[in-house]
Amino acid sequence: MSNIVAIVGRPNVGKSTFFNRLIQRREAIVDAVSGVTRDRHYGKTDWNGKEFSLIDTGGYVVGSDDIFEAEIDKQVELAIDEADAIIFMVDVESGVTGMDEDVANILRRVKKPVFLVVNKVDNAKRAEDAVEFYALGLGDYYTVAGINGSGTGDLLDAVVAALPEKEEVVESELPRFAVVGRPNAGKSSFINALIGEDRYIVTDIAGTTRDSIDTKYNRFGFEFNLVDTAGIRRKSKVKEDLEFYSVMRSVRAIEHADVCLVVLDATRGFDGQVQNIFWLAERNRKGIVILVNKWDLVEKDHKSTKEYEKAIRKQIEPFTDVPIVFISAMTKQRIYKAIETAVEVYQNRSKKIKTSTLNEIFLPLIENYPPPAYKGKFVKIKYVMQLPTPQPQFAFFCNLPQYVKDPYKRFLENKLREHFDFSGVPVSVYMRKK
Repeated sequence: MSNIVAIVGRPNVGKSTFFNRLIQRREAIVDAVSGVTRDRHYGKTDWNGKEFSLIDTGGYVVGSDDIFEAEIDKQVELAIDEADAIIFMVDVESGVTGMDEDVANILRRVKKPVFLVVNKVDNAKRAEDAVEFYALGLGDYYTVAGINGSGTGDLLDAVVAALPEKEEVVESELPRFAVVGRPNAGKSSFINALIGEDRYIVTDIAGTTRDSIDTKYNRFGFEFNLVDTAGIRRKSKVKEDLEFYSVMRSVRAIEHADVCLVVLDATRGFDGQVQNIFWLAERNRKGIVILVNKWDLVEKDHKSTKEYEKAIRKQIEPFTDVPIVFISAMTKQRIYKAIETAVEVYQNRSKKIKTSTLNEIFLPLIENYPPPAYKGKFVKIKYVMQLPTPQPQFAFFCNLPQYVKDPYKRFLENKLREHFDFSGVPVSVYMRKK
């Protein structure tokens, strides 16, 4: 279970640039228009071997009648609730502003580690100017230049040192199934249909479920925890979307789950937002089942299911080995099939394969289809084993691991899927030096 670090501050102090530096890719849009980051951006990073999740919150503006800025204000409050440590970023070019003081007032009351970070300090003159930030009453500060990364090392050393040791939470040994999807896809209706009692209020207002709720479920001899998440919603729909920050909670639910049931509305299709949720679950190496809900509302003929399924698989390439179940929470059509499938995926994810079996199958196979030679050098794979991790990861030991490219790793992954059922589970293949 990783710690969460939130980056807060008013608009345009360079939070997104700094965030991108840490997660090493341009995930947040960086733009000089004030307040472009409309959504928390979420990424995983690690420093000194300690992994943590990083959230880049929107800029923080107090006392504005702009609905959007009021939202950002909630985002920071939420970040404070959810995060284990907070990076408060200010900008040496504009000095201390009224908004910075407002944020500092909130943060001084917070019982969590807060790091005051003065950004855009890229020369000695600016380093002197940074002294005025002592006025915020948050003690010492760190100077960084988000654009070229100077100063980030010292800051991260301090952040990582302050993160609480997460005890490995020994939750009940029951598998956790998270029901995720965009608002109004029918997640709560699906859970109600399963449990047979209206434990969740189901309304047609998007985003009624504000938080993830766990329900212990036991039927047909399956026992597990069902986690209903707040609807994950998209950034651009800010106007009618008053709780677009519920993403944060869903992120947590996905991180904690063993299997994610990604629910989508058949009438809307596998759109960009559902895809983001799907890839978030995949990036966290969770088991995945795609549930196409409201199937009773779709005009169909004998080919519909096949075509719909084909379209989804096209969009999730190369990870296409994922079960897709067509359900209707209203008519209860196939909802138990959905759970059986999730249980199978859970079992696939925890499957352990004997080293002897792996070598019997793979060594002859690799002999016949060796990795292509690279720069005239031949790669010899001598041995394969499954790593002792919660999800399937395989190490292939060879003389020149750096020369084995992705297409060949995909070939090995496909062979693993062919011989052992890993449906719905991301499989990792590593090349290791013998």
